[in-house]
Amino acid sequence: MKAPVWFPQSFFARTLWLVLVVVLFSKALTLVYLMMNEDVLVDRQYSHGAALTLRAYWAANPDDRDHIAQAAGLKRIPRDKVPASEQHWPYSEIFQRQMQTELGPDTETRVRATTPPALWVRAPSLGDGWVRVPMYPHPLRGQRIWSVLGWFLGIGLLSTAAAWIFVRQLNAPLKRLVYAARQLGQGRSVRLPVSDTPSEMTEVYRAFNQMAEDVEQAGRERELMLAGVSHDLRTPLTRLRLALEFMDNDSELTEDMVRDIEDMDAILDQFLAFIRDGRDEPVEEADFPELVRETLAPYNQGGERVRLCLEAIPPFPLRRVSTKRLLTNLVENALNHGGGDAVEVVASLAG
Repeated sequence: MKAPVWFPQSFFARTLWLVLVVVLFSKALTLVYLMMNEDVLVDRQYSHGAALTLRAYWAANPDDRDHIAQAAGLKRIPRDKVPASEQHWPYSEIFQRQMQTELGPDTETRVRATTPPALWVRAPSLGDGWVRVPMYPHPLRGQRIWSVLGWFLGIGLLSTAAAWIFVRQLNAPLKRLVYAARQLGQGRSVRLPVSDTPSEMTEVYRAFNQMAEDVEQAGRERELMLAGVSHDLRTPLTRLRLALEFMDNDSELTEDMVRDIEDMDAILDQFLAFIRDGRDEPVEEADFPELVRETLAPYNQGGERVRLCLEAIPPFPLRRVSTKRLLTNLVENALNHGGGDAVEVVASLAG
């Protein structure tokens, strides 16, 4: 699919666009979260109101404090009756900082979210003793740190998903190049489109296409050259074969020479077939023991160098020239590197 005109055409522009989109997306979700959790601002106002109430309470005459306490719901609490504070983020920190700012840095606060929720405040700069300030359930309605972490985790997951989609689009041209390289390595003709890729990958695709064309051209030239070599070699081989057929001597040596010439001609065909991916030789039914005997007969002309132990095996499909080359290579390696004077070849249904 061709990229639209408005879509960035380079990796730099696409990556920049990716970063901007992800950042803006995260900021938008963060803004939505803050708008949905504006009760934090309400709690700041609540703590400010509580500080004003306490300041009015301690500034009033001792005779009027009971009336103010009754009207505002305040209550003096002995020190040993003040419960331990609950850690209720972010509200505990909000009340602590707000009270210290408005009532003095030595102000102590205790917050309890359990029913009934309340705030205990001790402000030595205003007066001695703890005062209990009632709280409504709304400011501490259960917005704990786990819900905040869950929200930000959701933001991160959505941002990661968006980034993954964009990065996948950025990596698609590289994956296409890897696939094309593997296809070329398997001998297939492949070309990459250069019209729907980023500007950086366009040059890479063009270089790959040029390389693929050069490889195919080199293969064609190699096949043409080998075909010429095969033709040039077959001419003297044909003359040799004709000369041997016109000879009056019908000895076994002459038959072996004719057989060698035929094998050389077949090897030339097989060599060309190998250059053309090695699949051109037809598969045919053959008598394997007879093929072994025919292939290894020249080794026993001057004495028994190859001992044959052949059993009757039903004919089965094989590539004749390839099999003869395989047998010849095995016997040659055994004679040259086996450390013995003779080689034993066994052919049976069991092995």
